[in-house]
Amino acid sequence: MYSNDTQIRVRYGETDQMSYVYYGNYALYFEVARVETLRKLDLTYKSMEQSGIIMPILELKCKYIKPAYYDDLLTITTMIKEPPTTRILFEYEIYRENGDLIHIGSTTLVFVNTETKRPCPCPDYLLQKLLPFWG
Repeated sequence: MYSNDTQIRVRYGETDQMSYVYYGNYALYFEVARVETLRKLDLTYKSMEQSGIIMPILELKCKYIKPAYYDDLLTITTMIKEPPTTRILFEYEIYRENGDLIHIGSTTLVFVNTETKRPCPCPDYLLQKLLPFWG
């Protein structure tokens, strides 16, 4: 399993009238965490796109356990628990600074060839970075 932690501080504009983080912002938090998780592997979405691969979202799941509030420092643990194929599953756990688990979720993305617009296998350069985590 590969995992990475990303921290985000909740900004005022991300909250709603109840002072909770607006539910739609969790998808944005997941995106930040995914990008940083790949960056820690020395990969970027930009470089993948330049190599002819895009990664649209196939599925998004969210479970809201406790609210997050303005100025909370959140840690998003992003996990890739299985080697990718034509799809890659990112799982997330979001913790408040005090250690409370407040949210869990996942996104499934599909590797798509930019020329054919068809699903394709996980690029070798990503697979080579991830395989050592599964021994």
